[in-house]
Amino acid sequence: MQFKVSDLNIIEQIAIKAGQAIMDIYINDFEVIKKTDQSPLTLADLAANQVIIEDLQSYYPDIPILSEEAVESFKGTNPNGQYWLVDPLDGTKEFVKRNDEFTVNIALIHKGVPILGVVYAPALDLMYSAIEGGGAFKQSTGAQKQSIHINQHPVEPIKIVGSRSHSDDNLTLWLKRFTDYVMLPMGSSLKICLVAEGKADIYPRLGPTSLWDTAAGHIVLKEAGGNLIQLTGKELNYNTTKDLLNPFFVAVGCSSLYVGNDNTFFNK
Repeated sequence: MQFKVSDLNIIEQIAIKAGQAIMDIYINDFEVIKKTDQSPLTLADLAANQVIIEDLQSYYPDIPILSEEAVESFKGTNPNGQYWLVDPLDGTKEFVKRNDEFTVNIALIHKGVPILGVVYAPALDLMYSAIEGGGAFKQSTGAQKQSIHINQHPVEPIKIVGSRSHSDDNLTLWLKRFTDYVMLPMGSSLKICLVAEGKADIYPRLGPTSLWDTAAGHIVLKEAGGNLIQLTGKELNYNTTKDLLNPFFVAVGCSSLYVGNDNTFFNK
């Protein structure tokens, strides 16, 4: 099956519909429960998941779905090596804190590579989307879609985007390679999108993430001129669905900010 801009538009509308389900809960009091891994779960996660799964199955019945909230129902890719990778509510911690920095992530994977992706922040009414070979786009309330691109000429201070909810010794050590930088805090996959639109230069993630956390942002960043690079120098991939965790990675814009395979990711 050949995917077109019309398919991207369909996924954008599904993300918006899921976002509406999230916001119906966000504006009221809601209960937070803990999953077995102690991560938070709300009714908004489940409501968005139901919307996305039902609509994807309706439009694309031959493509399996791997969703954070329905992992057990995923039996593998279709014969073409395709599957949907979904995070119905990325940034549940940000949702609980009510800081608006949470997203709906929907990506189409083909043979381990994201080829279509949508990142929608419903509280901000902000959409990022991309399709392989078609460029990356941003759309905000009442505005036309705008093509986005990485910052091709980063200068010091280097703009490094980091999580509002995660910080550790790995990141502290990694940051020592920079002499002049500024940190930009942000939640969810919006961090990757900031690099894609050139508002940040680099986003290091030296802690655990899952496949569904990154795939949609990955294709947006790639179509904007950047990439998600493992610390080995190889591009992040989504082949191994038996292991749902990503390796450590760096979302980087301009390639001058990293060196291929020496784990430095900064060319001094």
